Amino acid sequence: MAEALLLRGGRVVDPASGRDEVADVGVAEGRIVPPDAVPAGALELDCAGLVVAPGLVDPHTHLRQPGGEDAETVETGCRAAALGGYTAVAPMANTDPVADDAAVIREVIDLAAAAGLCDVYPVGAITRGLAGEDLAELGEMVEAGVRVFSDDGRVVANPQLLRNALTYALAFGEVAIAEHCEDPALAEGGQMHEGQFSALLGLQGKPRESEKIVVARDLALARLTGGRLHLLHLSSAGSVELVRRAKAEGLRVTAEVTPHHLVFTDADLATYDTNLKVNPPLRTAEDRAALRRGLADGAIDVIGTDHAPHPVERKEVEFDQAAPGTIGLETALAAVLTELVEPGELSLLRAIEAMSTAPARLLGAADHGGPIEPGRPAMLAVFDPAATWVVEPPFASRSRNCAFIGRTLRGRVVHTIYRGELVVADGKAQR
Repeated sequence: MAEALLLRGGRVVDPASGRDEVADVGVAEGRIVPPDAVPAGALELDCAGLVVAPGLVDPHTHLRQPGGEDAETVETGCRAAALGGYTAVAPMANTDPVADDAAVIREVIDLAAAAGLCDVYPVGAITRGLAGEDLAELGEMVEAGVRVFSDDGRVVANPQLLRNALTYALAFGEVAIAEHCEDPALAEGGQMHEGQFSALLGLQGKPRESEKIVVARDLALARLTGGRLHLLHLSSAGSVELVRRAKAEGLRVTAEVTPHHLVFTDADLATYDTNLKVNPPLRTAEDRAALRRGLADGAIDVIGTDHAPHPVERKEVEFDQAAPGTIGLETALAAVLTELVEPGELSLLRAIEAMSTAPARLLGAADHGGPIEPGRPAMLAVFDPAATWVVEPPFASRSRNCAFIGRTLRGRVVHTIYRGELVVADGKAQR
C-alpha cells in the first residue's frame, strides 16, 4: 500500500535530469510530489548524509522459477533485489520450462506481482527451448511485455538464425536481441580464463578470443540487419574495443558488465574458491581495467548483476565440478561504490545511470530510472555511501554462492521505495 513520505535533506542523484543536489523529496499516492504537497501526518525520513537515487534496475537476473526453486524463487529473488536497492529486475529465460512463450512470461510476472517487492521485466528466449534451432514465439512474447530476448548461457551459434532474430525484432520497435558471446568450441571444457593462472592452477582455460570472435560476428550481423543488439556480461579488453568502434560507426549496440568482472581477476582464483567460478570467467587485471574504462566512457552502457543462485550441492564441490555463477543483487551497489566510485574511477552520477537509468531504457521500463520529479512513479533507492559492512551469509536470496563473502564493502541500502511503498525500511525488508 502506497504511503505518504517526506524524505528530508538527502543528496538527490538523478541521472535522467542531471540533478546532484541536496533536496527534500515528497511521495504521496505512489508518486513523487513537491515536498510542500505531502499530506499532513506523512512519515518523515531523515536522509541527511544519505543518497536518494532512482530505484536500481537489473537487466540480467536469474530468478530460477519455474523449475529451479531449490536455488531461488521469484519472491526470494525480488526480496534480495529490494534489499539491494532494486525496484525492477529482468529475469532470464533459462528456467524449466524455458520462458519461450507468453504463458511462462505471464507466470513470472504474476509471481512478482503477488510478492509486491519489485517489478519484473522477463527476458524471453530467442529460440525454442534454448536449443538454437528455431525462433521462439517472439511476437507473442512482445505482446506479453517482453522487450529483450536472449538465450543467455548459450550463444545462438547459427549466424543465419541470429540474423533472422535481429531482422524479425525490427518489426516490434525498440526490442533488443541480447547475446551471450562465447564460442562453444573454443570454450569447451574451460574452467577459468586461459592464461598464466590457469597454467599455475592446472585448470583448463577459456581464451578471451572465445568471446571476441562472437562479439565481432554479432556486430557484423547488427550492421547487416540494422537490428538492436545487446551484448551480455563482457569480460575482455578486445570486446570492449570492438563495441567502442561499433558505436562510433553508429550501430545500434549496447553492452553490459557485471560487478564481479569489475572487481575480481583470474589471480583471485588461487584459492580455488568456487564462488569465483563464473561464466564468462574472470580475466586479467588488464581486462578489468578495460572494462572499467569502458563503463566510465560509455562504451559499456549498463551494469547487470548476472545474479546466478545455485544450491549448496552445486557449489561446494571440486572446482571443475562446480556450476558457474554468483549471486549479486544484495552486493552490487556496494561493490560499485567501493571499487569504482570511492577511488574516483567512476562518478556517482554515472554509476547510478549504469545501474538505473540506462537499464530502464534498455528494458522499456518507463516507470523506472527517473527522473525524480513530481508526477513520476515513486521508485527510489536511499543508501548510505559511508556505511561499511562485511559480506556474510545468510542472504535474502535462497542461495549463498556469493563472490564477495568476507569482503568489506562501503555503501549500504537504507530504504527502498517501490511504487510509493517502503518495501525496505532501515535496511530491513518489510514483507
